[in-house]
Amino acid sequence: MTAKKKSLTDSTWDLFCSLKLAIITVLLLALTSIIGTIILQNGAPADYIREYGQANYELFKRLQFIDMYHSTWFIALLALFSVNLICCSIKNFPRVWKFVREPTLVASTGIFKGSANRAEFSCKGSKEQVAESVATVLKKEFTKTIQTEKDDKLYLFAQKGIYSRFGAYITHLSILIIMAGAVIGNVWGYKAFVNIVEGSSIDQVRSRNGTGPIDLGFTVRCDDFDVSFYPNSNRPKDYNSDLVIIENGQEVMHKRIEVNDPLTYKGIKFYQSSYGSAGNAFFKIRATEKATGKVIDIKAHQGRHAQLPGGYSFAITNFTENDRNFGPAMQLHVNTPDDKHGAPFIVWQNHPQLDLKRDGIFSFALLGFEQPQYTGLQVAKDPGVNIVWAGCFLIVFGSLTAFFFSHKRIWVCLEDNGKKTKVLIAGNAHRNQPGFSLAFDDLLQKVEATAKNESPKKEG
Repeated sequence: MTAKKKSLTDSTWDLFCSLKLAIITVLLLALTSIIGTIILQNGAPADYIREYGQANYELFKRLQFIDMYHSTWFIALLALFSVNLICCSIKNFPRVWKFVREPTLVASTGIFKGSANRAEFSCKGSKEQVAESVATVLKKEFTKTIQTEKDDKLYLFAQKGIYSRFGAYITHLSILIIMAGAVIGNVWGYKAFVNIVEGSSIDQVRSRNGTGPIDLGFTVRCDDFDVSFYPNSNRPKDYNSDLVIIENGQEVMHKRIEVNDPLTYKGIKFYQSSYGSAGNAFFKIRATEKATGKVIDIKAHQGRHAQLPGGYSFAITNFTENDRNFGPAMQLHVNTPDDKHGAPFIVWQNHPQLDLKRDGIFSFALLGFEQPQYTGLQVAKDPGVNIVWAGCFLIVFGSLTAFFFSHKRIWVCLEDNGKKTKVLIAGNAHRNQPGFSLAFDDLLQKVEATAKNESPKKEG
């Protein structure tokens, strides 16, 4: 007799329900995720060409390695894994649901003989009286019982932890929820950046994948930017920005952000990520005419000439915030009335007296400087993040339910045996059999002692 050949539908269904497909898909997702870790994602073309060369960049681009998590093939792997989980759950869930809804109240002879945890004893009294005593102990030490009478025998059944049978399905559901949240974030969310000069505002950001500007739907203004440095170095210690959200002409939110403390408005997060100079520095200069002692306070920009008495002028050509640990310093030169270019010299803000010793018609002192700054912000919108968090909570709950709790069952059969009652008891747990065996032995001792109207024996 030949086996019946499966139809294409049945074969396809078995394929999507198979454990092999799940293992292969998980391995492929893990291996391809390594690509996303090794190869920079959503970088500038120049970065890939410099690192890997033009030919490899073109190959990566065709294979979608430079934006792997949005690639067609990666999303297809996620979809295949999701379908596999759904099909496995659909195939097995009805059996588990029936097992939960219709428990075996009357144990068969095979349960009593085949169970690893079983016992038999006889005691005085009718089976009704013994059943009442046993049910009392089980209710106190285990859980309440269900009593059934069949073939002139009394059967007791008790169970707890039955919903641990659903732990695997909760875990499956949580994985699907996490992937759904990730897809929602990828499709309807974005990652972008923007630079805002102090005192200015923006209402658009630039997408990191280069697709163009994105309208925020509101305005972000930077009122102030501050940066502090470690002593005697140009290494930034901390930097932060005062941001104001403006919507419909009204200031609706204000926050001073710093690294790892973003501003969030309407699901869009603004992270402090960088900063830089925006244009030339602005200097406060005090010039003193040596012959007359006349003092002139001047505001000057780097690279622009500023006028001095008598037709003279000067220009600041260079500036540093820390010149050889002497503090802020500027380089400048003085032009004569006939536009002859004077020799450049340096003025230190912390040592203004040094310039008094220089030959020249004027001496200079640097009173202060202001360098316009821009704040660099990373902008992220992820509408699926709350869904992902819900999935993470469920996966923890489902894993704990599946691996740390077990479904425990106790069956008792009582039948007349002359003037005594014969008691058969068996127990089963679908996880942690050694632990259940210890608990069953302790429970059995109490049941037998109560049924025989004895005190339970104490070990040791």
